Amino acid sequence: MPNDMADGSDPTARFLARYDAVLRKWPVPVRAVEVPSRYGTTRVHVCGPADGTPLVLLPGGGDTSAVWHVNAGELAREHRVYAVDLMGDFGRSTHSGAPLRGTADLLDWLDTLMDALGLDRARLCGHSYGAWIALNYALRSPDRVGGLALLDPINCFTRASTRYLLRALPLLLRPSPERILAFQRWETGLPVTDPVWRAFLEGTAWARRSKVLPMRRPGAEALRACAVPCLVVLAGESKAHDARRTGAAVPALMPRAEVVVLPDVSHHSLPLAPSAGRLLVEFWRSR
Repeated sequence: MPNDMADGSDPTARFLARYDAVLRKWPVPVRAVEVPSRYGTTRVHVCGPADGTPLVLLPGGGDTSAVWHVNAGELAREHRVYAVDLMGDFGRSTHSGAPLRGTADLLDWLDTLMDALGLDRARLCGHSYGAWIALNYALRSPDRVGGLALLDPINCFTRASTRYLLRALPLLLRPSPERILAFQRWETGLPVTDPVWRAFLEGTAWARRSKVLPMRRPGAEALRACAVPCLVVLAGESKAHDARRTGAAVPALMPRAEVVVLPDVSHHSLPLAPSAGRLLVEFWRSR
């Protein structure tokens, strides 16, 4: 944990204050819901028409549900949006119960969450780590997934970049606001200009997570058998993996999936790109 708390304030409280500041940027009214389970309490942010098609949003590791603030308005026009803070990761979900020992526990947590929200069936959209969770859930429970969108998924079809993992390692061992912003600039090629989002990213250096699971790739046989309508959106400038190699691998592994590459977007900027939200809406309107 960084030692720059000159004002003596609680680091978790400082992070959550910055988290809440990003939520205030959402362009539509949003309601916070706390969902209990045997793993702990999950924070979900709900918006959109009550009769809209259910859409569950799963963020990338460390981003929390706050990352959807740019595209929440677009997605909530026709969807009842449920933006989730992942169990075991940063945010307002509290991992105070059973341990997350493996993928099966994480999928059981998501099952329980959907049950509690009254969602027999929903569309799933995930970014990075969230995409890996969404894909594994669709493979295990396809009857509950009405559509799947994977935003620059890592370790779903190809491996993550070793260079990316090595650059990220210092953030895990000794996080600091400076290191986090430097990593963001390296991956996106640009400085973070939004002051509220910049403050949130800096604040993740003070946040706590309990368990982010290793991301093991699904088996090829399971992927080929998947009949859930799926859109794979790849960031053309991603440093997290080779977008061209992943784009070539998807049709062979998941032949029913549609692949789109956004050429001027990086891994970390993808969920913040308005073009991504428009693409998702267009894809689901065509189904």
